[in-house]
Amino acid sequence: MTGAPYRPLELFAALNRHGVDFLVIGGIAVQAHAVPRSTLDVDIVIDRAPANVRRLRDALADLDPPETVVDPLSHVELDPRDEVDLARGRLLPIPTRAGRLDLVADPPGADHYPTMAERAVALEIDGVAFRVVGLDDLIAMKRAAGRPKDLLDLADLTAPGPRRDGEDD
Repeated sequence: MTGAPYRPLELFAALNRHGVDFLVIGGIAVQAHAVPRSTLDVDIVIDRAPANVRRLRDALADLDPPETVVDPLSHVELDPRDEVDLARGRLLPIPTRAGRLDLVADPPGADHYPTMAERAVALEIDGVAFRVVGLDDLIAMKRAAGRPKDLLDLADLTAPGPRRDGEDD
């Protein structure tokens, strides 16, 4: 599904229809915390309870994932339509008909899921609800990841005043 359209609200709606307990991290979370930033995928972390992993599997079935994806951390080929493989994956980049969904098991710097969920920010766009990690959790993840783009995000998330595009806080 290379070149699939980027429709994050469609991804969130599918997850919601199946009752998946998830938090948005990554670029969309950065955007939600008032930092203009582009992104071409949706990064999420989920409650790893077996019932929630099954709900994720069912939601993904609605989104036409491929039969296999490669976990770039373990270099293992996994089936995103299989709940056992979903639970095994550390980082699963899953192409779907609504764009790429990156399932991140244990983001560097992240707290335990229930704690992050308590601090999450609830949003709704065009009638689609979703939660993004709180600002402190996002900052901790960006700091721990330490990639160049994360360090740019970190500077923007922690700096008072103008953002990257010149907008004020």
